[in-house]
Amino acid sequence: QVQLVESGGGSVQAGGSLRLSCAASGFRISINPITWHRQVPGDQREWVAGVTGDGSMTYMESVKGRFTISRDWAKNTVYLQMNTLKPEDTGVYYCNTLFRGRSYWGRGTQVTVAS
Repeated sequence: QVQLVESGGGSVQAGGSLRLSCAASGFRISINPITWHRQVPGDQREWVAGVTGDGSMTYMESVKGRFTISRDWAKNTVYLQMNTLKPEDTGVYYCNTLFRGRSYWGRGTQVTVAS
C-alpha cells in the first residue's frame, strides 16, 4: 500500500529554517519521483520542488538557493531543507508521488513563517 507521511512543519520567524520529511512506504524513492507542493487557504496548490528516482532535482524559482531536497535510502524518506524562510513560504506542504499511473498525496504539514 502506497503511503506518504509528511512531518517537520512548525512556526518560525523569517530567516529561520525547517526540515520537512516525507516518509514513503509501498514503493522505493530510488525509483519513483517525489514532489513537494504547498497550499495556502483559498489558493491553488503549487509545485515547489521535485526529485526523480535517479536523483535529478528541480526547484521553483522563488526557492532556489534556499530549499534543498535530499534522500535517505535506508529510511525511504525524502527531505526538504528550507533555509532563509520568508512569510510567503507559509502554507501546508504536501509530498506527492506517481506510482503505476496513480497520484498519491500525503496529508501535509503546516509551515508558518512570521515576519
